[in-house]
Amino acid sequence: MFLSVEVHLAEEKQLLDLDQTDFRIMREILLDGRISDVSLGEKVHLSSTAAARRRRILEERGAIENYTANLRLDRLGIGTIVLVAIELRSQAENVLNEFEAAVVNCPSMTYCSFVSGDTDFIMLVHVRSLEDYDRVYRRELSTLPHVAKIRSSFVMRQVAQRDAPPVLFDRLS
Repeated sequence: MFLSVEVHLAEEKQLLDLDQTDFRIMREILLDGRISDVSLGEKVHLSSTAAARRRRILEERGAIENYTANLRLDRLGIGTIVLVAIELRSQAENVLNEFEAAVVNCPSMTYCSFVSGDTDFIMLVHVRSLEDYDRVYRRELSTLPHVAKIRSSFVMRQVAQRDAPPVLFDRLS
């Protein structure tokens, strides 16, 4: 059975036809990005050569973009996460472009997206403490161009974080 998955490449959408083995491979790689081809093959019932070939094809087609390490920021002294909602004075294209160009230079930010609704951008900011956030607010966030309003919410407890929604793999059962 083939499933279609939407992949965004540059500004265009491309649909990939993937079978259940492709999804099994991706699920195993999500669980362990360093899995060997031998172990991957065993888990998805392929030879190591076939598993390596299919992994390479998934990478070349853009279904797998890269491999990263998940750092435990809390154990590295940056344990406070702040959700920051930013409204701009205008949504003119040049204003959006100028804000986006500046926000990528914020060293405390790990995520920023343009969103619909009452807010223009949502960011994740990582800081050491409330006092550290005051510094980040003054030196990073308040200096961003065209900002009309900044609303901050401190994460009290992280409940869940996933690299992919489990529904992606529902049809494997």
